[in-house]
Amino acid sequence: MPNHRKVYKQEAQNYQRLVAREDYQENLLPAILEIADLDHQDVIDLGSGTGRLACLLAPIARSVFAFDLFPQMLGVAASRLKDQGSGNYLAAASDHRHVPLDARSADLVISGWSFCYLVVWEEQNWETSLEAGLQEIDRLLRDDGKIIIIETLGTGVTSPEPPEKLQEYFQYLERAGFQRVWLRTDYQFQDREEALELVQFFFGEEMLDKIGDELGPVLPECTGIWWKKK
Repeated sequence: MPNHRKVYKQEAQNYQRLVAREDYQENLLPAILEIADLDHQDVIDLGSGTGRLACLLAPIARSVFAFDLFPQMLGVAASRLKDQGSGNYLAAASDHRHVPLDARSADLVISGWSFCYLVVWEEQNWETSLEAGLQEIDRLLRDDGKIIIIETLGTGVTSPEPPEKLQEYFQYLERAGFQRVWLRTDYQFQDREEALELVQFFFGEEMLDKIGDELGPVLPECTGIWWKKK
């Protein structure tokens, strides 16, 4: 498995090449809007990465605060937001557990494919780390605000097969009162060659071995959305 810390720190452009291919069916934004009305809302995007969610939400929301641990990722995000004409955003480096904003700053806190690293990177202390992240979100949310956490439910599969290392985390969220829906956010690459390159880059040889000769321009992806109201 590739070192994702290194990817996020040094390979932001290649990461953006990958995520730009995900959700070619455009299922994600409608699913978010089913949960939260973003019109005239202030949004905090934790683990914004190269701006996948921020770029979707900025045209609708009143403001978007994009935070990430890795400045190179945020640089790509800010460039993309600027290029699409969004002027209602702020991008800054931050840990999920220590966000440099006042209490009750947002109507929605959203984190896509990122909150899981409070679990994966903390190992034995994952519950303490996760609780700290959730407490920080509670501090940031206004009354009746909402939290949305988006994570993978399996790559290369057509129905949910949650990664084993995330199953306890997902169970924790559901015990904490989160509701969950799932949807398909398949990747569509230009061709098999690009698929091979980018799948190996982020998912590694293990994923290529799993998929084998079946890998084509479309790679199935199942995505979970966990959400709750403050």
